[in-house]
Amino acid sequence: MATTTRGRIDKRQAILEGAFAVFARLGYAQACVQDIADEAGVAKPTVYNHMTDKATLFRSAVEAAAQMTLNARLAALEPLADPGEDLRATLEGVADELLRLHTDGRSCALRRLLYSEILRFPDILDIVKESGPDRLNQALADRMARLALAGRLRAADPDLAAEQFMALLVGPLEARSQMGTRTIPEGELRELARAAVRAFLDAWGAD
Repeated sequence: MATTTRGRIDKRQAILEGAFAVFARLGYAQACVQDIADEAGVAKPTVYNHMTDKATLFRSAVEAAAQMTLNARLAALEPLADPGEDLRATLEGVADELLRLHTDGRSCALRRLLYSEILRFPDILDIVKESGPDRLNQALADRMARLALAGRLRAADPDLAAEQFMALLVGPLEARSQMGTRTIPEGELRELARAAVRAFLDAWGAD
């Protein structure tokens, strides 16, 4: 029984990942269920066994991609739990990783799908926010609050500190990446990370 359940979960995951890849490549209108089945390595009826229709599949694929992106970003915050003596270096490492994740293939594809399909699926904005920026900001605010309690930051408002940290990081990216269509060199990303941390500590640093 456990093997059967595991196999069903694996197939569902393969379908969601295959669907996201096809939707990202072709857009919702041009994507067909057979393309998704081929991408996932399953039969077309198997897709319908897991998802009732194409629209449900689209929403589920977007939600799954947003959740995977969120999980990676939450993991990037872990060094802030024990930043050591050099808070600046720790923040720069976290900023580097968050920028790398923000500009990876899945994140860029997710944003492009959001921009292109939001008129057809206005609810996907809430789906992405609930599985992405909102929860990331909450987790980051918790880290900021702990750093403030430890006397490492002047964060009287941890939520605002987290919001400003992320704004300093990702604010310049959309223009520089030309809405995710240009790959930003690693050196440029590192400089953006350092500039963001520098500005953040100027505003919120305890020293």
